[in-house]
Amino acid sequence: MEEELSLFYGESGKPVQATVSSLKMLDVGKWPIFSLCSEEELQLIRQACVFGSAGNEVLYSTVNDEIFVLGTNCCGCLGLGDIQSTIEPRRLESLSGKKIACLSYGSGPHVVLATTEGEVFTWGHNAYSQLGNGTTNQPIPRRVTACLQNKVVVNIACGQMCSVAVVDNGEVYVWGYNGNGQLGIGSNGNQSTPCRIAALQGIRVQRVACGYAHTLVLTDEGQVYVWGANSYGQLGTGNKSNQTYPTPVTVEKERIIEIAACHSAHTSAAKTQGGHVYMWGQCRGQSVILPHLTHFSCTDDVFACFATPAVSWRLLSVEPDDHLTVAESLKREFDNPNTADLKFLVDGKYIYAHKVLLKIRCEHFRSSLEDSEDDIVEMSEFSYPVYRAFLEYLYTDSISLSPEEAVGLLDLATFYRENRLKKLCQQTIKQGICEENAIAMLSAAVKYDAQDLEEFCFRFCINHLTVVTQTSGFAEMDHDLLKNFISKASRVGAFKK
Repeated sequence: MEEELSLFYGESGKPVQATVSSLKMLDVGKWPIFSLCSEEELQLIRQACVFGSAGNEVLYSTVNDEIFVLGTNCCGCLGLGDIQSTIEPRRLESLSGKKIACLSYGSGPHVVLATTEGEVFTWGHNAYSQLGNGTTNQPIPRRVTACLQNKVVVNIACGQMCSVAVVDNGEVYVWGYNGNGQLGIGSNGNQSTPCRIAALQGIRVQRVACGYAHTLVLTDEGQVYVWGANSYGQLGTGNKSNQTYPTPVTVEKERIIEIAACHSAHTSAAKTQGGHVYMWGQCRGQSVILPHLTHFSCTDDVFACFATPAVSWRLLSVEPDDHLTVAESLKREFDNPNTADLKFLVDGKYIYAHKVLLKIRCEHFRSSLEDSEDDIVEMSEFSYPVYRAFLEYLYTDSISLSPEEAVGLLDLATFYRENRLKKLCQQTIKQGICEENAIAMLSAAVKYDAQDLEEFCFRFCINHLTVVTQTSGFAEMDHDLLKNFISKASRVGAFKK
């Protein structure tokens, strides 16, 4: 995971969760609590969380992966093992050397932190077992084990007095207060340790967002499920009835790529792959019981306009303004004719590159450019968008292609034996799957031995079997692939009445 800054603000003991955005270094000083830090200390901050009923507590990490806390220390929420307030940053020794992946804060207060290694630590108020460790108060960070002992956690969120974790295989674990069914386990009983949501069996969740007493999750197919309190229509189900089990929410027919919920209002939001932003729930005194299309361009705007107070729900990244990392410098040099010593001619267009970087980054170029003195290489095996995306990946470690074009890049990644690129292509292709192209995507996955993508496409086809079998892609399916598909579908019970 990339380093992220989680900068978010709790009000009235209610939770805030976040994802990623950007923030300049100087903006940190706008939070009053940071006025207690020296300029030298501020320059070292890379991640921070400002929380508390009045923004009186802060946790931050530095460039050296040290974690510090500062502030009022209400109920021992700083994790220092005492309830003493501090006007000087104190090192949180129990988390020394840990890199923060995400962090969330709930009422009480209680704090939940996930590391880049997938470990989960909790501390603070625990009257409703929201720390998940089976005890009644936890003054210092303690790792949540139980059924999470050997799991890799990839996303977390705090509700008012509950906690939720998503693990790398898509399972969802919940614990804490459940008076409104916000744990999604079919009852209103509290949970003192992590409990898997059995109703999501077979559904792979990627992200979770918690409101005051309701929960949303986003699956790898872009589907949203909700549960918990619904007195303001914050579940988006068309009524105001609480739900104790995960319930699907339909946002038109578009794929959802982002979900959001905010601590300061009973509001939910989602962004589609087409860039449309929807909101529902408590909206300036009104109860919106179905997803409503807004004119906003991002989910942040929903909470800036409708949350009270207007707070950011995202994790914000802090980077110095006056320094470019090695990675950032390389990104800037991609396709730069002023510094390049090599040109690729693809479909009549040039792509500018640097021999030394290509040889460092790719085994194929290490051999093909070893004794070559040419400064122009003609490429006809792949299209311009695909080959440009490949070269850009070598400079940036990321790809920017449509799901359809990513199939061509998957072909290239397989040919060049670029396994990481192959995984990125599979992730991109997954985002574009639909009933019409599911068989084509499945065929590509089989052709290029992309096993993870093949399993995903197969599962999608089974989940949408009636529509998929009526498409032209299915009618034109390769005979051997069709035979294998029917056989495998039969084994998983797809044809049972």
